Amino acid sequence: MDTLVICIDRDNDLGEKAKVITPVIGRGANIAAAVSLATVDPEDSDTNTIFGGIRILDELRSLGVDAEIVAFAGDKNVGTISDKKIADQLDEFLASQDVKSAIFVSDGAEDESLIPLVQSRIKVDSVQRIVVMQSENLESTYYMIKNFLKDPKLLQPFFVPIGLALIIYALAMATNNPELAIIGTLLIVGTYMILRAYSLNDKLILSWAALKKSFHSHQLSFVTTITAILLFIVGTISGAISVWNLTSGEISYYGLALVLSLFIKQSVLWYSGSAFVYLLGKIFDNIYAKKEYQNLIVEILFVLSGTLLLWSASSYILAATAPETNYTFEVAYFIYSVILAVIIGLVGIYFSVQNKENETVEEKEIPKTPKETEKKTEKTIIVKGKEDDDKPVKIKVGIRKQ
Repeated sequence: MDTLVICIDRDNDLGEKAKVITPVIGRGANIAAAVSLATVDPEDSDTNTIFGGIRILDELRSLGVDAEIVAFAGDKNVGTISDKKIADQLDEFLASQDVKSAIFVSDGAEDESLIPLVQSRIKVDSVQRIVVMQSENLESTYYMIKNFLKDPKLLQPFFVPIGLALIIYALAMATNNPELAIIGTLLIVGTYMILRAYSLNDKLILSWAALKKSFHSHQLSFVTTITAILLFIVGTISGAISVWNLTSGEISYYGLALVLSLFIKQSVLWYSGSAFVYLLGKIFDNIYAKKEYQNLIVEILFVLSGTLLLWSASSYILAATAPETNYTFEVAYFIYSVILAVIIGLVGIYFSVQNKENETVEEKEIPKTPKETEKKTEKTIIVKGKEDDDKPVKIKVGIRKQ
């Protein structure tokens, strides 16, 4: 047989509706099966698939090609079960017939997902899609939507922000604060979109995995990480309360620069403490594990330098532009703070450069192990055995060279 026309009914409408046993082999048997299915369900697209296959069969035979048509059906539980049934039927048919190639006939993307399965067993020369003109792309669209609703990777980015928005809105309405519904919804959904855009959600997942690992490994970094998170939350709340107490919600009256400076002044020390505690835990874990920790000390110096700059700048802005806050901070103090922050930063840079140079020197001066410096060669010597044994004996002699 030169060509086999394969019609696929992945969800087994032939068996479930028309009670037809598959595979259906031959032109007459397929016409009868298609008529039976069309009688039971005139709207089923598998009927068109079979008639389309018959048309292709007739064209091939008119050209003198030795061709045959076979319809395979799967199972109503579309997926692994149905695909395995189709694969078993195809294997059984090909075992009894010598087929050179095939033409795959389908009614949409759902059946065409089996093309790799067929190609792994027989050469496929062509793929023909039979679509009713009045419902073009209808089944393909349905199949795409159905797969979309099954794939968690596609569902999460689409439904999570909608779900968060609905939950926040419901909570706001339940607490009789409808004015917070829109604000909270925009805040949470906007934050989620930023996390997705910069792949920060993946980093959060990795951080969570590292935290669980530190817990199971009984590392100090587990405790310090939890402490750092709490300090960060407390700092954020402290800054927000300070802003609210000053502005009473009228942020536009005071200006964004003033509000931001107040928030930074009240929260930056908490944030600095959070980072310091986290890095301190990592240092202790690295010392215990006998790993390098000098880079973490450099990071602590940079945190101190940045904290000093932010705190002094925000204090000076508040003292100069908001007398009602009762903050006093002279220009000289601000200059001294900047100079001290720069010195701390330079010390951190110095230690960082020194650490890199030491690592480079250590890599160059690491002596090779005796196994790496010694080269071993082998010679094979063939000697005769004793008088009662004339068989030659091979002896391998190892020679080490340094």
